[in-house]
Amino acid sequence: MKFLIQKKNIFKSLTHLQSIVDKRNVLPILSNILIEAKNNELIMTSTDMDISIKENIDCEVIEEGTTTINAQLIYDIIKKLNDESKIEVISNNGKILTLRSGVSKFSLACLPKEEFPLIESKIEGHKIVTKAENIFNLINKTKFAISNEETRYFLNGLYFSINNEDNESMLTFVGTDGHRLAKFSIKNSTKSDEVNGVIIPKKTINELSKLLSENSGNIEIAISTNKIIFYIGKLIFISKLIDGSFPDYKRVIPKNNNEILYVNRINLLSAVDRVSTIVNEKSPVIKFKLLKDLVNLSTFNNDNSSATEDIEAKFEGKQIEIGFNAKYMMDILDNLEESEIEISFMDNSSPIIAKEKSNPDLIYVLMPMRV
Repeated sequence: MKFLIQKKNIFKSLTHLQSIVDKRNVLPILSNILIEAKNNELIMTSTDMDISIKENIDCEVIEEGTTTINAQLIYDIIKKLNDESKIEVISNNGKILTLRSGVSKFSLACLPKEEFPLIESKIEGHKIVTKAENIFNLINKTKFAISNEETRYFLNGLYFSINNEDNESMLTFVGTDGHRLAKFSIKNSTKSDEVNGVIIPKKTINELSKLLSENSGNIEIAISTNKIIFYIGKLIFISKLIDGSFPDYKRVIPKNNNEILYVNRINLLSAVDRVSTIVNEKSPVIKFKLLKDLVNLSTFNNDNSSATEDIEAKFEGKQIEIGFNAKYMMDILDNLEESEIEISFMDNSSPIIAKEKSNPDLIYVLMPMRV
């Protein structure tokens, strides 16, 4: 195998590939990238057996061949080369890979290509074409609510469903950890197969968000009962799905929250941030006291320290005193964008809804805490 390639071309691809490789070295081959040079293309693949990435990049192939190389090592070497470098890569027997650039030369040990797992990049199932921006926005507005509690593994990802309405498809992502819920839906311009709902793992979500942030075109998604594949330009991103039942999130969203607070988002976020300075893990609660056109925020901790702040707002309802986890409230306020937001309440023990006028399909639900 022998090929020539520009650093900027291969390094971007290596950035994608090395981020998912198995860092624990349980199986040495999973720390490696499969490199195939043929038809003036370099095809590189990495996997941790749950997630796989396969990417094609243009290069000058002088002699076709295949080998595997440690992902972290080749990434670190190429990262340190000059940005305008042209790199020559040679592997005569698949055991040693030689990399030359200018006066630099590296000889790196390889593992046999036969040890690398076979990655299936096509599945039978539902298909959808949508803008990369749609999936990126759906992820970024909901991923903060994913649970980190491993015992409730079915909450360790985002729930993805597709429902057809008229001649359009509604794409919905939902995340929850049992204390808060984030739901966001976006209309797709073309009708596609309906998907009742699959759970995409958290690691997949985080890696996918990085990849989609670099892409502005259309992508294709294929979904089966246990796998989801994203075709993003010349990159194929494959992931297992979480095998479990996501809770019926529609039942969690309150329907009778008639006490409406209209408040400046930045003012509320800043006030919560200031008041929460004295909270700690044992007592992370901030009390909201809703009065006519006023919100009083207050908290105290086990050291007898306290904080309070008033915010002007539009509120005509009954007086309510209710407590919330300060961090959870700030996460929600951070992910809304409008200057004025709407927060709806029922009473002092029921979950609230936070949303914005311009985006009715973005809904955040937060459970209260005892104060």
